Amino acid sequence: MSGELFSNPREDATRIVLAAISAANPKEGVKRSCRITGNDVAVGTWHRRAEDIGRILVVGAGKASAHMATALEQVLGDRITSGIVITKYGHGVPLSRIRVAEAGHPVPDEQGVEATLELMRHVEGSTPDDVIFVLLSGGASSLLVAPAQGITLADKKTTTAVLLSCGATIQELNCVRKHLSRVKGGQLLRACGSAQVVSLILSDVIGDPLDVIASGPTVPDPTTFRDALGIVDRLGIRGSLPPRVVSHLEAGARGEHPETPKPDEGSFSTSHTVLVGTNSIALKGAACEAERRGYRSHILTSSLRGEASEAAKVVCALAEGVPARGGPTALILGGETTVTLSPDAGKGGRNQEFALSAAREIRGRTDITLASVGTDGTDGPTDAAGGLVDGATWERAIRCGFSPDVALQRHDAYPLLRATGDLVMTGPTGTNVMDVIVVLVVPDKKPAGQSSDPRTNNTVSANQRCF
Repeated sequence: MSGELFSNPREDATRIVLAAISAANPKEGVKRSCRITGNDVAVGTWHRRAEDIGRILVVGAGKASAHMATALEQVLGDRITSGIVITKYGHGVPLSRIRVAEAGHPVPDEQGVEATLELMRHVEGSTPDDVIFVLLSGGASSLLVAPAQGITLADKKTTTAVLLSCGATIQELNCVRKHLSRVKGGQLLRACGSAQVVSLILSDVIGDPLDVIASGPTVPDPTTFRDALGIVDRLGIRGSLPPRVVSHLEAGARGEHPETPKPDEGSFSTSHTVLVGTNSIALKGAACEAERRGYRSHILTSSLRGEASEAAKVVCALAEGVPARGGPTALILGGETTVTLSPDAGKGGRNQEFALSAAREIRGRTDITLASVGTDGTDGPTDAAGGLVDGATWERAIRCGFSPDVALQRHDAYPLLRATGDLVMTGPTGTNVMDVIVVLVVPDKKPAGQSSDPRTNNTVSANQRCF
């Protein structure tokens, strides 16, 4: 194998990440799942004769919902009667028959409330002849927002912010939000009445549990008010939540509010669900690209979790254990880590923190390059998708006047990685299947100081993306 083939692992890591994002393109996933066959409209194993369909309505929410709607318009065309999908600011695309509304994420806002109420009105009065497509992707839990009676948007915003700041898992976050909502936890399906409901879902949750993705608006909810209250107590945040929220959860636990729909509710008999994209699909795309570039690829897990800085240490230890005799190797992982923020937290995201923590572990090494990227193109409240680091990143940061240890302590990776040229910038990708980590191990790589300026290697323009 030519030594030149692996002369730029940073470029290789970037291209492997982009291949992962491309593999999880929701447009292609929707097109694979939905088809017109003769006189039938078919989705997965569900099908219905076109002449038996009254209206086809399309509703949905999530950071990829507008792109999913684009694909559905391409498949169904003017068979679609009307629709509305809600996406994050800056993630909308032009559509012909489906309205795109933009709203706040990860903290919900008034635009999200107004769009959700419009969406709920859209499905009201549906009949058994109607088919309602529900398009869901990551971010829908924040974008699909209709507070329960007696709860205000301000209450929900505070609750979401408190849960995020204390490192709550997506499962914990969604359990609480379901019980403060009129739409989550199967309640959207309940609002669709007797219509046939077909949910197309892009998973951003480890293990792809349908009741957790987007807070499960069209599937049964196994959680209860008691579960939600238990999470609040386990995290020790009762005193930080609005009193109305605590009172609402306590009343629900006493049976004073109706529970979210459970599996034995009849409306679920008219519901059909298809997963159109997952993290595992993205990892397979990354592995294929790594193999194409000459690396031996190993998918280690799609269930990476835990504190980002600690998880990075484990992943780097695995990379250090790769035997040199195995040749250039790509370790590929997926999942979603967390960051428990400190009161003086700076600017960054879990992927940037993962990358900076990894930079400390591989400091001075010339054989390891690591990229950690959010597949939606945004990492935390920043415009970066993540970070791409090597053995020289730590020293570059020091030369730029930063204390990397302090940046990690303050969760302030963004300014440092921007200065060192180690941010990955993709812009909105149109998909969202959690995070992808690529670790390239290239034995006997030339010293990092002799490589080209890394700031030219990992900023990707729109026409370079693989989707």
